[in-house]
Amino acid sequence: MAAAEPKDAAIPCLEARQPGGAGRPEVCGGASHASGGQAFLYVRMLYQTAWPTILRMIEPVLISWSGGKDCSLLLHELRRAGELEPAGLLTTFTPEGRSGGHRVRRKLIERQADLAGLALHPVLLREGATNAEYEAAMASALEGARQQGIRRVAFGDICLQSIREYRERQMAELGMEAFFPLWDRDTAELAREILAIGFEATVVCVDTDRLDPSFAGRLYDEALLRDLPSAIDPCGENGEFHTFVHGGPIFRHPVETRPAGPDPRGRFLYFDLSDPR
Repeated sequence: MAAAEPKDAAIPCLEARQPGGAGRPEVCGGASHASGGQAFLYVRMLYQTAWPTILRMIEPVLISWSGGKDCSLLLHELRRAGELEPAGLLTTFTPEGRSGGHRVRRKLIERQADLAGLALHPVLLREGATNAEYEAAMASALEGARQQGIRRVAFGDICLQSIREYRERQMAELGMEAFFPLWDRDTAELAREILAIGFEATVVCVDTDRLDPSFAGRLYDEALLRDLPSAIDPCGENGEFHTFVHGGPIFRHPVETRPAGPDPRGRFLYFDLSDPR
């Protein structure tokens, strides 16, 4: 909760004298001395102009960003709570310009960051990189964030304990803290909340060993949730599918996209989106 504006009586003592008024009485708070009126107005002006800045001095946090619905909801909730200041989006990219895991074009992720009013912190990583390569690249990227005073990274994981423990261990080794604002939430309720808030997303990756390929390229909406088999998590928390968010309250206006067709890669079917601009 934001702190209340200080009352007049709580304003600390500041020494103030009228110009050329050597030897005049000092002024403290709202005391009525010879120069009290002007000094009090001066102090009050300082507090009225400085207090909003003081209130904005809240802890910055990076958001692990895939471009999908979970991290988008995470950003929305952090902004709504106002207890932490989202300071940027942390995304892995291949040298070819595709995001890690979802294979979304870098230009679209950059567009998301721009429309969300946040800096993008890219982490370059070859496709099929080992854990050691991933950890080294992440350490390099986060060193710059640490130099900017950022010590926390928010992740959109919901219920996979092994993933959480890995992220916590990795961040701790880098002198940072991982935290999980969506942790242990009911995924069916989260899916409905994502839609109710007004997020618009497209399924851009399907694990065809778990979910029918026909879901690739579909809008993430009520119809899709109804059509999902009962064994499939409605947020795709087990990796059954991934999304790209192109509309919602975190953006100044929607991210323009154009369907570019399916892109099969082994058991995973990606659905490519392009930037029509």
